[in-house]
Amino acid sequence: MTNLQPTCVFEQFAKINSIPRPSKHEEKMIDFLKQFGESRGLETVVDETGNVIIRKPASTGMEDKPTVILQSHMDMVCEKLPDCEIDFNNDPIQTYIDGEWMKAKGTTLGADDGIGVAMELAILDGNFEHGPLECVFTRDEETGLTGAMGMKGDFMTGSMLINLDSEDEGQIFVSCAGGINTEAFFRFEKEAAPEKYFFLKAQIQGLTGGHSGDDINKKRANAIKLLSRFLYAEQEKTDLRLASFASGRMHNAIPRDGIIVFAVPFSEKENVRVDWNIMVSEFEEEFHVTEPNMQFHMESCDAEPVLPKAVSTNVIRALQAIDNGVYTNCQDEAIAWLVETSSNVASVDTTNTEIKVVASQRSNVMSNLRNMAATVKACFQLAGAEVVQGDGYPAWKMNPNSKLTDITVQTYKELFGKEPLVLGIHAGLECGLFSERYPNLDMVSFGPTLRGVHSPDERLLIPTVDMVWKHLLAILKKV
Repeated sequence: MTNLQPTCVFEQFAKINSIPRPSKHEEKMIDFLKQFGESRGLETVVDETGNVIIRKPASTGMEDKPTVILQSHMDMVCEKLPDCEIDFNNDPIQTYIDGEWMKAKGTTLGADDGIGVAMELAILDGNFEHGPLECVFTRDEETGLTGAMGMKGDFMTGSMLINLDSEDEGQIFVSCAGGINTEAFFRFEKEAAPEKYFFLKAQIQGLTGGHSGDDINKKRANAIKLLSRFLYAEQEKTDLRLASFASGRMHNAIPRDGIIVFAVPFSEKENVRVDWNIMVSEFEEEFHVTEPNMQFHMESCDAEPVLPKAVSTNVIRALQAIDNGVYTNCQDEAIAWLVETSSNVASVDTTNTEIKVVASQRSNVMSNLRNMAATVKACFQLAGAEVVQGDGYPAWKMNPNSKLTDITVQTYKELFGKEPLVLGIHAGLECGLFSERYPNLDMVSFGPTLRGVHSPDERLLIPTVDMVWKHLLAILKKV
C-alpha cells in the first residue's frame, strides 16, 4: 500500500478494509468515522439511521465558495469463494496487488464503495484547497438504500453533491435507474420422500456473476435460470419432485452458483443424467465467451422430504417463466446503447415450509419500472405465490442546466486533454433519493475503474485512483 499513489488515499483504504462493514452491520464503521471526525476537531453528526456527516471549514481564502457535499456509502457486499474461510462480521479484507489491479483474497474487495470513503477521509485529513465541505457516509446502500432513505431533509446543507460511487474512470454520471425488489413466497408442508424414486443433486459453480444492474447486459449466465431450465425440461418429461433449491445471496448480484435436490422415478434416472450432460454442453456453448470457468456436477444423494407435487410444479414453472435480463434499451438515439429496463432473479432459498425467491427490477423510466415489477409479480401470482414488493427507490433525472456537470467536464479536459463521457447508469445510486429530498441539489457521480463488483472477482484499477483523486481536487478548487 505504501508504494501506491495517491498514498493518502490508499492508506485510508487500508484502514477501512481492516474494519468489518457488511451491509446492515456497519456499527464498527460508524464508530470509526465518528472518532475520526471528532479527533480532528471537526463537526461530526450521526443521524437516527446511522448516516455520518463530517463538516470541514473552507481553506484560507475559499470561505465564500458554495458548500460542496462529498458522498459515499460505508457498507460493502460480502461475497466469497466457496473455499474461502472468512467471518465478514469480524475479519479484515485481505488485499494484494496483481499488476495494475488491486484484488482481495477470495472475497469482494470492498472498493465499492470503500475507495470513495477513503478519498473523503484523505481530504478531511489533509491540507487542500476547497470551500466548505460536508463529507457524508451513508449506511446500508447495497441492500435497500436504507441509509439514504432514512436521511432527513435537513441533514445535508450543501448546494452541490459529488457522489463517489461510480465504476468507470473517464465517465461522469448524471442520472441513474430506479429499482424495486420483488419477494415471492411459496409455502407448503413437505411430504415424505416418495417410494421408488431416485434422488439427485445437481450443482453449478464458477459463474462470473456481477452487478445486477451494471452487468445485466453482458450475457453472463444466471445460475438460477440455468438450473430452472434443466428442471423445467425434465418436469415436462417425467414426474419430477423438487426437494430444495438454493442459489444466490444478494438481491443486487447475478447468482454465481446454485444447488438443486430433486427426485425422479427409478426408471428415469439414467435418462436424466444423459439430459443433464446434453444441457451442460449447450450451456457451455451458449456462454463460451462470458463463462470460461463454469463447472457442473451431478451425483446421487440420500432421499429427503419433497415439496407437494403442485407446489413443486409451480415453483419450477415460475422460475422458468420469470423475466431475467434486459427488457428494453433507452429510446433516445444518443444513448440507445444504455439499458433502460431490466430484471434479475437474484436468490432462491428453501426451508422445510417455504421457498423464497428474490428478484430485482430496474429502470431509468419510472412508469416502465412499475410495469416490469408488475410483470414479475404477475408471473409469481399465477404460480400461487404470495408476493411482496417494497416502494423501491426513484430514478435520478438528468439536469440539463447543471453547473457542477460543466465544471466537472471542464476540469477533466484541462487535466487529461480529452473529453469525458457524460452518461446515465443502469444501476441505483443514492442520488435518486437525494433528488427527492433535495430537489435543488446539483449532482454528479464518478469514480475509479472497478470490475467484478459484488463478486469475489472485484478488482480496482490502481492508476485510475490517482486520476480521480486529481480530478476531485481540481473540482473542489474551481467550484
